[in-house]
Amino acid sequence: MKQPKENKPIAAPARVRNSSLLSASAVLLATIFFLWPAVYNGFPLLMADSMTYLADGIPVARAIFLHRFSEYYGMRSLIYSLGILPFHWNVTPWPITVFQSLLAAWVLWLVVRSFSTRHALRRYLILAALLSAFTSIAWYTCFIMPDILGPLTYLAFFLLFFARDSLSRAERVGLGFIAWWGITAHSTHLLLAAALFVLLVLFALFERRPFLRSLPALGEIAAALALAALAQLALYAFLDGKPSLNGQRAPYLTARVIADGPGRWYLDSHCATEHWAACGHLANVTDDADSFIWGDNAPFEIASDDEKSDYEAQDVPFFLATIRAYPRQQLERSATNFGQQLRAFGLYDFDSSEWTLGQFNATIPPSRSSYVRGREAHDALPLDALTTLQFWTVIISLLIIAGLTPLLWRRHSRGLPGLALVVFSMVVLNAFLTGVLSIVDERYQCRVIWLIPLLAAVFVLDWLEHRTAKRAVAA
Repeated sequence: MKQPKENKPIAAPARVRNSSLLSASAVLLATIFFLWPAVYNGFPLLMADSMTYLADGIPVARAIFLHRFSEYYGMRSLIYSLGILPFHWNVTPWPITVFQSLLAAWVLWLVVRSFSTRHALRRYLILAALLSAFTSIAWYTCFIMPDILGPLTYLAFFLLFFARDSLSRAERVGLGFIAWWGITAHSTHLLLAAALFVLLVLFALFERRPFLRSLPALGEIAAALALAALAQLALYAFLDGKPSLNGQRAPYLTARVIADGPGRWYLDSHCATEHWAACGHLANVTDDADSFIWGDNAPFEIASDDEKSDYEAQDVPFFLATIRAYPRQQLERSATNFGQQLRAFGLYDFDSSEWTLGQFNATIPPSRSSYVRGREAHDALPLDALTTLQFWTVIISLLIIAGLTPLLWRRHSRGLPGLALVVFSMVVLNAFLTGVLSIVDERYQCRVIWLIPLLAAVFVLDWLEHRTAKRAVAA
C-alpha cells in the first residue's frame, strides 16, 4: 500500500527570510529617522575638530599604502580618520552620517530585540523615532566626529555580555568590530571601555550563575580591547617610530589644574627652582582650561615644538605634583567640575565657525557651498529649544526608571540590571573623566546622555513584555 507523503515544514525558511527582511527594513527606516538633523540643517554637522578628522585620513593612508610619510599626522584619532576616508574621499561627508546612523540603528535593534519578543519591530521603530526626536542621538550620528561611537561601544559590551544568547555569530563579530573602532576612535572611549570591562568582570564574579559561563563573553570583550590597543600601538609605531596609545596629545591635565588654581599656585612657588614648560608662559595663563590649549595667545598654541614636547612629557608629572602639593584644594575643585559636567548636556556645539569654513578649500572643497547654505553656518539651529527638550526628556526618563524599578527588579532579570549598570556607570564615569581630567563641556556629556532615555524606554518595553505574558497565561 502506498504511504502518504509526510507534510514537511517547507514554509520555515521563507518565514525566516521574511523575518530577516522585515528586520533589515526596520533598521533602514530607523537609519532615516536618525538622519533628520543633517537633512534639516542641509548638511552634516561640523565643528573645528571635524575638519581635522576629514583631513588626516589621506596622509595616514598615503603612509600605510604608499610608504610616503609625513612629519605630522595630527592630534586626533588616526584610525577614525582612516575609517571614514572611504566614505568621503575629500568630496562630501554625507556618507559618513549615513554609516554612523546605520550603526546606531542596528545596535539599537539588537538591544530592543534582546528584551522584546512580541511586537519587537513596532516597538523598535517607535523607540527609534522617539529617541531621534527628543534626545541627542540623531545629532551625534549626523556629527562628523567619533562621539557616537562611544555609547555604541558600551551598548556593544552590554549585548556581548548580557544578551549573548540572543546574538548570532555574525552579529557578535559585527558588535566586536563596532567596539574595536569605537575604542580606537577617541582616548576617552578606551579608558571608559576598560573601566566597563572591569565592572563586567566584577559583576560576573558576584552574580549567582557560575563565573565560567561568563568567560566566552568576557573573552570577546577583552579581545576587542586588546586588538584596539594593539592597533593603536602598531599604527603609531609605524608612523612615528614610537608605540603610543594616543599619539601626540594636548596637555589636558596641566591645563585643568592650572585653570582650577592649584596648578597656577604650584607654578608661582616652584618655577624659580623647577623647570616646567608652563613656567615660560605664566603671563598667558587664564582660569579657563580650554583657553590654555586652544585660545588666542594660548600657552600651548604659542609654544615652540620643543616646548610642546615638554608639555606632553610633563603632563602627568605636573598633574601629580600639583595634587601632592594641594590635595584638598584640588579635590574640591575636581568635585565641582564633576558635578558641573554631570549636569552639562546641552546641544550647543553645532554653531558656525570661521575656522571651519576656512578649512573647506583644503579638505572637502566641493562641499563648501552646501555647508554655507546650511542652517549651522548661519547659527540658525534651534539649539536652546532642543537643549530644553532633552533636559526634560532626561528628567522624565529618570522618573520612569525610578517608578518601574520596584516592579521589575523582583523578577530577577539579568538583562535589565545589566543595562542599568552599563548606562549609569558610563554616564557617571564619562562626566568624571572629562570634567575632572579635561574640561567641562556640554558636548562631552551630551554624547552619552541619550542612554538614559534609552534605558527608560527599555524599562517600559520590559514591563509591557511581562504584562503581555501574564495576560497570555491568564487566557
